[in-house]
Amino acid sequence: MATQVDGQVLPDGIFSILDTDLYKLTMQCAILKYLPDVHVTYAFTNRTPHMRLTRAAFQWLQKQIAKLANVSLTQAELEYLKTTCTFFNATYLSFLTSFRLRPSEHVHSTFTPLNDTGSPDDVGDTHLDIGGSWLDTILYEIPLLALTSEAYFRFCDRDWTYEHQETKAYEKGCKLLQHGCIFSEFGTRRRRDYHTQDLVMQGLIRASTDAQNRGWRGKLSGTSNVHFAMKHGIPPVGTVAHEWFMGIASITNDYEHANETALRYWVGCFGEGVLGIALTDTFGTPTFLKAFRRTMPTPANSVAEDPKTLIPGAASPPLGPMDGDGSKASSEERSYAQIFQGVRQDSGNPIEFVKIMRDFYESEGIREKKTIVFSDSLNIELCVEYMHAAEAAGFAPTFGVGTFLTNDFRHASDGQKSVPLNIVIKLSSANGHPAIKISDNIGKNTGDSATVHRVKETLGYIEKQWANGDETSRWGTAPNEATRAQVQER
Repeated sequence: MATQVDGQVLPDGIFSILDTDLYKLTMQCAILKYLPDVHVTYAFTNRTPHMRLTRAAFQWLQKQIAKLANVSLTQAELEYLKTTCTFFNATYLSFLTSFRLRPSEHVHSTFTPLNDTGSPDDVGDTHLDIGGSWLDTILYEIPLLALTSEAYFRFCDRDWTYEHQETKAYEKGCKLLQHGCIFSEFGTRRRRDYHTQDLVMQGLIRASTDAQNRGWRGKLSGTSNVHFAMKHGIPPVGTVAHEWFMGIASITNDYEHANETALRYWVGCFGEGVLGIALTDTFGTPTFLKAFRRTMPTPANSVAEDPKTLIPGAASPPLGPMDGDGSKASSEERSYAQIFQGVRQDSGNPIEFVKIMRDFYESEGIREKKTIVFSDSLNIELCVEYMHAAEAAGFAPTFGVGTFLTNDFRHASDGQKSVPLNIVIKLSSANGHPAIKISDNIGKNTGDSATVHRVKETLGYIEKQWANGDETSRWGTAPNEATRAQVQER
């Protein structure tokens, strides 16, 4: 079923390997270097379980998943990565040139109808299970999420149009820029579809041009989607995801040293000065900060090297951070907090996080201005609030704005909110060990519950419940909402 807009047939599904978030590629690069043989599994979770696919939607999704096998890096995309993403080494770019997704081997999808009549309109639960080597499977997450969202809004909630999407994105961009916010577009995984994201990018770039002409201090700093960055001529942005920390913790089964190990191997792969935003909340920010203050081993102080920060069977990272061009290791003793340019806040109370990070940097005697990237379910009002709080505390705040931009619709018939799916795909195991995420909010706990409980006890984790952290209604609820799935459940 092809979509047409103004007589133009829009592409179905995913047709570029770069139609993904930058950090999936950076993590794949690090995995190729250090952990190419690790076997992993991923699990799909629908945090809005009342919003189910129909059988027809699921069948369309299956076809799109199968078509991922036809996607590969083009020569133009290779040249783009060489000139734009200079942190990718030649070995990785050569690997990516011949890389192919093999969904028939790696992705298992099932549909369980609530009331099986055999009709295309039957609704049910969708299950997606991914398994294989980490190197081969890491790029499935973003396209599978984007395709699942597209399937839902092609077949289940169809009461919407593209009308005013570019204008809406333009107006949002203008408000953010006028307030002085520096932000990037982060909306691929839960976008309504490819065309919506393209319209959003057009609107944001138009707003950015106007902002420059009017002298506003805000800035559109890029997009996490590498394909759209290439298409629209803006920077691709991103560093690392929870998956990197989760995978290393799972492989080593050492949660007390997992953060430090992950930081050390990350710096070992990319060096200093690039991809330098650290994600703090995988196992809770307080645990992360214990690792963040640790000194990275250097050639002059190899006794500082803790063997527990080495991954069994993996090549050892260099002693000390390399320069950004990988030319030499630094002999200066510094902590990871000094080496990294800043941190990303992705769960819990952002205002409290600002205070925690201010107190931390002051206790470490770090006076250089650091960056905080906010990325947890943002809108204009929240960006402005967090910007003021972060700037008052001496930080340089930036924002990754996602679903608010790429899946903000109203029903054409009555103007009510057309609520986005809240779906995630998370690493569930590595080398046979459960992979978990705790975060700074109980609503974002992920993975085997027994392992979550054990790790919390091991780390002395203090449970936190944030008032705004309800994942089932993160982007609102439609008034009097009663989906076909709910009707069939009764």
